[in-house]
Amino acid sequence: MTELREQMIRTMELHNLSKNTQRSYLAAVSGLSKFYMKSPDEVTKEMIEDYFLYLKRDRDRAPATLGSVITGLRFFYNRVVCQEHLAPVCTFSKKPRRLPTVLTQGQIWKIINATDNVKHRLILMATYSAGLRASEVIALKPEHIDSQRMLIKVVDGKGRKDRYTLLSVKFLRELRKYYRTYRPHPYLFPPSYKRKQSLSYGSLREMYNKAREKAGIKNGAGLHTLRHSFATHLLEDGYDIRKIQLLLGHSCLSTTMIYVHVSRKTLSKIKSPLDSYDPQDENEMEGGDDDGSNQ
Repeated sequence: MTELREQMIRTMELHNLSKNTQRSYLAAVSGLSKFYMKSPDEVTKEMIEDYFLYLKRDRDRAPATLGSVITGLRFFYNRVVCQEHLAPVCTFSKKPRRLPTVLTQGQIWKIINATDNVKHRLILMATYSAGLRASEVIALKPEHIDSQRMLIKVVDGKGRKDRYTLLSVKFLRELRKYYRTYRPHPYLFPPSYKRKQSLSYGSLREMYNKAREKAGIKNGAGLHTLRHSFATHLLEDGYDIRKIQLLLGHSCLSTTMIYVHVSRKTLSKIKSPLDSYDPQDENEMEGGDDDGSNQ
């Protein structure tokens, strides 16, 4: 590890950045360095701008990816090497926000049952039944399972916040058998029962994609689909959106409100104003007014 990389990691730790953010920022700086085969503190502002244009034009990177690179380099030049004049000021417009893909309960059950690996099955069950993010599934530990109150404690979730979410009866039943057999420690779903580190994002993504492919489900790419489906299915079952917000760990209700737009069952219950209008009612009212005015 280079001295500059160590300095950046130290600075990110001092700023209390999450592990995900740290990985993103490091990737942004290392990408620039590899592109020019130079240390990132030796490039010019014009070189940085050319690098962004390369990512946009030649690599066709998404606006969200470009924004992540910009943010990472800004942190590096402003906070780590204190060369503010090199901090990128360019911006890229974001793509229009798309509605998330939601699977049916039947499709999700097919995905869960598609894998023969007990650990993979439980990971899929945990993600859907509790509405967890990938990072939260990875970080689960045995002590986070509160079977007395039927809750799962999410520790250090997005925004460095703790919260509680649901513990499924079906999930708990299978989890107990799994725990008695394998005694995982310290993480509930380690990559190997002889190793004490957590699973990688790549492994989690590959596991979900294989199960989805085996189940024959064409849509719903990405493990986050299970979290989207969790929220939408709760909404369709009539649960209050503010309670769903708490379970998901959203800071703003507006973020949770997107599931109102994807809940077909909820939307289908709304009656169109065209269907609620009856010309006969209006004719009767007009007739009543005429009768009253003649008296």
